[in-house]
Amino acid sequence: MTIARREVFLLPAALRAASGDAFRLAICSETFPGMKFAEICAAAKRTGYAGLETDPSNLDADPAALPRERRATLRRQIEDAGLTHVGLHSFLKTPPGLHLTAPDSAVRRRSWDYFARLIDLCADMGPDSLMVLGSAKQRLGGGIGLLEEGLARMAPIAAARGVTLVLEPLGPGFTDNVNTVAQAVATIERIGSPALRTMLDTHHLTAETEPHPSLIAKHLRHLRHIHLNEMDGRYPGSGKYDFAAFLAAAKKARYTGWLSVELFDFQPDGETVARLSHNFVRQIERQLA
Repeated sequence: MTIARREVFLLPAALRAASGDAFRLAICSETFPGMKFAEICAAAKRTGYAGLETDPSNLDADPAALPRERRATLRRQIEDAGLTHVGLHSFLKTPPGLHLTAPDSAVRRRSWDYFARLIDLCADMGPDSLMVLGSAKQRLGGGIGLLEEGLARMAPIAAARGVTLVLEPLGPGFTDNVNTVAQAVATIERIGSPALRTMLDTHHLTAETEPHPSLIAKHLRHLRHIHLNEMDGRYPGSGKYDFAAFLAAAKKARYTGWLSVELFDFQPDGETVARLSHNFVRQIERQLA
């Protein structure tokens, strides 16, 4: 099914109100630059979202070192805003010097040890949360073997804390390992832990040879999360990506995870693009009802 973008915004108000909202929508914290964390939570709720996915660099220069009292405050700020803590993403940017597949074993060990501490932070911020392992630069080079070795060590730690590790396939222009969902699934099956799953990011499906909507049903058993954005990183609806077909496939497959808006262009401002993204996705969803 193809729905023209202009038709989406012309849906009758009565139809939109009656159809209900099936997908759980979240947004990434960096959408609201310059805000304190409580303000980020309020902005996410104000623009229509039910969940917040957090970039740890929005919390502190050394987020894993945050004391228990601060973690409890962060969790309370999320809950007080009426949001669910979805999890962490874009981690290992801070502190500097972390690299999961570095040739230096000491650097790898320090990086994975820090990863384990972030698992604790993620769990402390909310239950049943996830950690999206994108971190393109921090897994570049070294080969899939080193990445899998570290993930195999982290999986039981994550399972014990109720955290799911989500291995994100990234476009080959960003990193040189795990560029497709099939490659991520192969890693998941080799490690064999229920605490390790994968995801789809509409910005990073450039190496896929199949139609993107078909990937949802094909890999549903291993699929825990979805990022929504245009192929150029702008907000959904600002480009030509066929979100109608993508969301129709998610609905047909009965995908129940989060749809999280992850943007790389916040023009004209964070709240505007957050609201436009939310409205665009909801209106497509209602048209599909």
